[in-house]
Amino acid sequence: MPLHLVDFDNNDSTFDEYAQAASVKPIPKYKMGDEPIEHSVVKDLILDELLLDGNAKQNLATFCQTDVDPEIHAIMDKCIDKNMIDKDEYPQTAEIENRCVHILADLWNSPESRTTIGCSTTGSSEAAMLGGLALKWNWRKKREKDGKPTDKPNIITGPVQICWHKFARYFDVEIREIPMEHDRLLMTPEEVIKRIDENTIGVVPTFGVTFTLEYEDVKGISDALDKYEKETGLDIPIHVDAASGGFIAPFIQPKIKWDFRLPRVKSINASGHKFGLSPLGVGWVVWREKSDLPEELIFNVNYLGGNMPTFALNFSRPGGQIVAQYYNLIRHGREGYKKIQQACLDHGIFIAEEVEKLGLFDLLYDGKSALPGAAWMLKKDIDPGFNLYDLSDRMRMRGWQIASYSLPANCQDMVIQRVLIRHGFSHDMAQLMIDDLKRCIDYFIQHPVVNNSTKKDSEGFHHS
Repeated sequence: MPLHLVDFDNNDSTFDEYAQAASVKPIPKYKMGDEPIEHSVVKDLILDELLLDGNAKQNLATFCQTDVDPEIHAIMDKCIDKNMIDKDEYPQTAEIENRCVHILADLWNSPESRTTIGCSTTGSSEAAMLGGLALKWNWRKKREKDGKPTDKPNIITGPVQICWHKFARYFDVEIREIPMEHDRLLMTPEEVIKRIDENTIGVVPTFGVTFTLEYEDVKGISDALDKYEKETGLDIPIHVDAASGGFIAPFIQPKIKWDFRLPRVKSINASGHKFGLSPLGVGWVVWREKSDLPEELIFNVNYLGGNMPTFALNFSRPGGQIVAQYYNLIRHGREGYKKIQQACLDHGIFIAEEVEKLGLFDLLYDGKSALPGAAWMLKKDIDPGFNLYDLSDRMRMRGWQIASYSLPANCQDMVIQRVLIRHGFSHDMAQLMIDDLKRCIDYFIQHPVVNNSTKKDSEGFHHS
């Protein structure tokens, strides 16, 4: 017996969603509509639009975690209404944040891991800025005590991503960024010593450089600063930007001394939503000892139901990512993280070896000593009929997102291609990616990019 709709209303949820009014005409895009729309219809229309986004598993350009356990989805759902700033209403979530801080302090070899201080943030960029602020405040207090001017603070970095430029501009600190050179792509102790003076609030090595995936030599820089202090009396602290390496080295490169085993390292930031395996929206900063975080930077809030100390650039923020971080730390343990990160490293090494076999590229990073991944350049003495930007564009047709970019000053003439391997990637996917890379190269051999075939990557051509 056929079912007939009587007095049908377009908003009746029993009717097919793709025949309702909202589906057969444009939905509001840049201003609100006048009438409500059935919730299931809106959900489906939005999900349809999101189909146009890339496949996260094939995104080899991002550092951010794109594969999470089903249990994390359940945790995030239960925590969707938890405001991390309101520690009086959500005391157990605050306790879980505290546990994570001390777990990370222990992981990074703090001598005071049970009593030191730290906090979660919305990501490693905010965490880095908090570490920088502590450096500035400690430097200023010491200068004021000695009766010296405090109007010209500077900070020493290697070639860094944008967050340290933001810190310098927002908080009125001169950034003395050590530029890359063709024979030196990382910060070195010698270059640090050339730039420090009595106004230096701290030195920031990057433990997992965005551009090349390599670690800067934290111990070598610390040793150089020790020697400099003996010669000049200037005691300059280190903050380590371990946005990525902080969740890699402790598990698969434990012999590298970069953390609180070096007394000069006063604070470390890391990103939980990168190699910490957590969903987007969580970072961490930990200080060596409580005394390394000036009390003046801590605010006490009493209007949410209790007296709560807070140190953050943000106020209200979700608690789910923090609980998910705790889940990962407990669920995987040291051995689980070791297996996951080693597998990622091995996939990066495999890709590097296969790329080198093609004979068209020089490896810039072979995947063996730092972050999981690989980086390469086109050989200078060949004209393959494409540049790296063309190759990235072609790979995108198969869904792969592979970063191609020029290096910063003074190496803008060097264009590299980089892949980054994260949890959720397999050897089979690595082989599929290499197979597609070979197909793309074969395509360009048959169909060279006419306008580009004689151009070198150094000329900086790329597609919008």
